[in-house]
Amino acid sequence: MAAVVGSRVSGLLLRSRPQLGRPMASSAHGEEGSARMWKTLTYFVALPGVGLSMLNVFLKSHHGEEERPEFIAYPHLRIRSKPFPWGDGNHTLFHNPHVNPLPTGYEDD
Repeated sequence: MAAVVGSRVSGLLLRSRPQLGRPMASSAHGEEGSARMWKTLTYFVALPGVGLSMLNVFLKSHHGEEERPEFIAYPHLRIRSKPFPWGDGNHTLFHNPHVNPLPTGYEDD
């Protein structure tokens, strides 16, 4: 009698225990509609999102040339304690003369 009760209790405990194999796998949650759901999300959410992002970049890139700010020689900016190891030592590695000023001001003024 005790063996029957023990086997029933252990059977109930095994059934109530969560699945140990692959709990995050799609097979653990039922895969009837998961592939269809991800395909739908790709076509109706992801691709339109990429398209709207591309449109946003395209429309913002066609604005006119903006004026650069006036150069103000603040003492805490553009400090050169030693020269850069390339070029004349005063230009940064990716220097753009229209956007990046030197410590004395813009080059093309």
